[in-house]
Amino acid sequence: MDRVTRDWATISALATAGGTLVLAVATFASVRSANRSARVAEQALMVNMRPLLIPSRLNDPPQKVFFQEGTPFRLEGGRGFVEYDDGSGAVYIAISLRNSGQGIGVIHGWWFREGRELNPQRPDPDSFRLQGLDLVMAPGDVGYWEGALRDSGDPCHAAAVKAAKETGVATIDLLYGDYDRGQRVISRMMLRRVYPEDSDRPPAWLVTVVRHWNLDRPDPRER
Repeated sequence: MDRVTRDWATISALATAGGTLVLAVATFASVRSANRSARVAEQALMVNMRPLLIPSRLNDPPQKVFFQEGTPFRLEGGRGFVEYDDGSGAVYIAISLRNSGQGIGVIHGWWFREGRELNPQRPDPDSFRLQGLDLVMAPGDVGYWEGALRDSGDPCHAAAVKAAKETGVATIDLLYGDYDRGQRVISRMMLRRVYPEDSDRPPAWLVTVVRHWNLDRPDPRER
């Protein structure tokens, strides 16, 4: 093989290698762009499934709340209650809620404490009580949460009795997620008993939200 033939073979090999390199770069860029588009589409889908529970408005319609003993309560908008039953010794708790997110909200569990906590840290989701009643809230609609403490030996029972009979301040952590049990959130609600100026009206428990913690996605407070 003469020198000219060898040069052309080398040039051909280099051109082939260059073309392969360009094709590889283009393929990498295309795959990277497709992955980015898939992540954006996935995030958009998850946003459409994401619930976010907040207290309902004061002018939202009242709701009927029943406990397993058949005990009925009327739950007004923007309110809740912590009621101690002298006969059974049970403490009944409820909160009127609104789902401000775009997805169906399903409550998984809860935790109760008397009083309030300044600068709270994210609770451990494994410490929550499982929700015995399936509570589901449609997006943009009102709903409620209810729980009861019946065992007098339960530390939460003593705290709930104290809140109902003495301090009039309670904190409830709600653990919930979307309909597929994903995108879990812990929302901390606070109940405070207020007495109207008109003494003929009974006191009311008003609800406010303190904080939301994301569990299955980055938390905006974490760096």
